[in-house]
Amino acid sequence: MIEILKFGGASIKNTDSIKSVVKILKTYDNENIVIVFSAIANVTNLLEELVELYTEKSSKVSSKINEIKKLHFDILKDLFHKNHQVYNTVNNLFIEIDWALEEEPNLEFSYDYDQIVSVGELLSSNIMSAYLKECRFSNSFLDIRDVLKTDNSHQNANIDWKLTEKCANDNISSFPSVTQGFIGCTSENFTTTLGREGSDFSAAILASVLNAKKVVIWKDVDGVLNADPRYFNETQVIPRLSFTEAVELAFYGAKVIHPKTIQPLQNKMIPLHVRSFINTNKVGTVIDNSENINNLASFIVKKNQILLSISDKNLSFIVEEHLGYIFSLFSKNNIVVNLMQNSAVSLSLCVDNNRYNLSRSIDELSKKFDVLYNNDLMLYTIRNYNEQVISSFIKDKNILLEQKSRNTIQFIVA
Repeated sequence: MIEILKFGGASIKNTDSIKSVVKILKTYDNENIVIVFSAIANVTNLLEELVELYTEKSSKVSSKINEIKKLHFDILKDLFHKNHQVYNTVNNLFIEIDWALEEEPNLEFSYDYDQIVSVGELLSSNIMSAYLKECRFSNSFLDIRDVLKTDNSHQNANIDWKLTEKCANDNISSFPSVTQGFIGCTSENFTTTLGREGSDFSAAILASVLNAKKVVIWKDVDGVLNADPRYFNETQVIPRLSFTEAVELAFYGAKVIHPKTIQPLQNKMIPLHVRSFINTNKVGTVIDNSENINNLASFIVKKNQILLSISDKNLSFIVEEHLGYIFSLFSKNNIVVNLMQNSAVSLSLCVDNNRYNLSRSIDELSKKFDVLYNNDLMLYTIRNYNEQVISSFIKDKNILLEQKSRNTIQFIVA
């Protein structure tokens, strides 16, 4: 049976981390595994900054691409002798970026984003495949674009499941295989991406089409925690989650799991294990089809949120026709809505600050509606809350909007 192992960027952030990953993988000797790598830690952020500078035709483009190159070549110098073939591979990938930067920015920001930011995963997976071979861990390098087929929805591509399954069976026959998360390819051979943090989803797609035994996601935490330790003290590991509860946590923004990861696994009843690449002796969290037994309050934070207030210029009711137009526009521009609340004459929406696409959406909305907004907000979600948890949480916070259901409460905080 096949297992899918996914390693995030933090697990390969430097040479010491990379050597630790090799140790983990050597415990899978002679097993049928597919290894999915994210970009090296912070590289996706740097590449996103590069795309923005390129779009703005900034003079800082050269310094940003040089920063990204230096990060990778510093790691190469620590891992390989100077004449190793991997230097040519990495150089060629950076030449692809250089070529893209020489062109005029595309009218569609998301297209440029996908062609440039996707290179992060190609860099990391090529480096890891080469270094594993240096460590006598034989593997086959797989360009995931030969397998994972999508539509043309750049930055948030949809999977062509039937074609992906055929390509997986045609192209994945030797193990271990090393490949990339986050990226796919259209029928016209244009690179696409699956959405931020999409490598987990890539692992789940591969597990589904290959009928894998399980997926293991290796993180820098001991499992799925009930809160992000960067914002909360005394966090706890949740040892077991149902698929349903995991979907809820992911939907509201729990960073440890990509929102789309669970469904393909649930459909095939493939368990997901979340484990620590630091404390490898810890069993972590198992997500499977068991009944939900988690009653622990879970706290989820989404930063860089914008609260939009949309009302009709003539103070007419916000009705289905208006809602259809607004959500159709957001779908077209890849705007993610995290909370909505409407009154008779206004609609409040909390959305991710997708800088370019959101600005364009607000301009378009303003032609038909009055649009106000607050930015630099935080969205907090509490699952399995109780009144004591709420009263402790809201103390000293400036709450702009609150929404409450049976199991979940959300606060937008300035």
